Amino acid sequence: MASIGISIHPNGLSLRNSSTKRHCFPPQKLHLSFPINCSVIGNEFEKENSSQFKGLRNVAFGLLATWAVTAASPVIAAGQRLPPLSTEPNRCERAFVGNTIGQANGVYDKPLDLRFCDYSNDKSNLKGKSLSAALVSDAKFDGADMTEVIMSKAYAVGASFKGTDFTNAVLDRVNFGKANLQGAVFKNTVLSGSTFEEAQLEDVVFEDTIIGYVDLQKLCLNKSISDEGRAELGCR
Repeated sequence: MASIGISIHPNGLSLRNSSTKRHCFPPQKLHLSFPINCSVIGNEFEKENSSQFKGLRNVAFGLLATWAVTAASPVIAAGQRLPPLSTEPNRCERAFVGNTIGQANGVYDKPLDLRFCDYSNDKSNLKGKSLSAALVSDAKFDGADMTEVIMSKAYAVGASFKGTDFTNAVLDRVNFGKANLQGAVFKNTVLSGSTFEEAQLEDVVFEDTIIGYVDLQKLCLNKSISDEGRAELGCR
């Protein structure tokens, strides 16, 4: 019996029969935006192998479709619309439990929609919680204790964090665009990959902040950072 291998490469997908020839499928049949190359070796498949080949072809289609969707599905991509506001009762209280499986990869069992919720001056319910991949745009966390919180891949555009304590928190890849962070405390906080475009950063404490060089250069472009904050970050 001839063996058939399936290969997925950046340039395309091919099915290979060890004793006959290599097949590929036209991109228009797969509805893909990248080309699929093929080369023919040897003789045609024998008729008795055709049904096996068709079955493997269908499996290959499924594998490739799954790979394409997974590779192109970030949490909130640039220009992507946000989902409708959740109608789940007590959705704001879900922050007090957090995303129990999310961790730092932004994976979740259910979307954590905290938009427009008010957690001002909360000193106990948010500390140490995992809010990975949470939607927190236009929410209020003014004066809240968010020490040791995990907010990887969260979307916080337009949210308010005035005086929020983020000591020892993990805030990598968070979008803080247009957020109000006046007086927030980022002490020993991970900020790698996070963006602060048009954010208000007056009097923010950046003591021992963990941030990559490229991210730091972008952050230093924000003119609202105080001289003390710029010195802590090492902005030139």
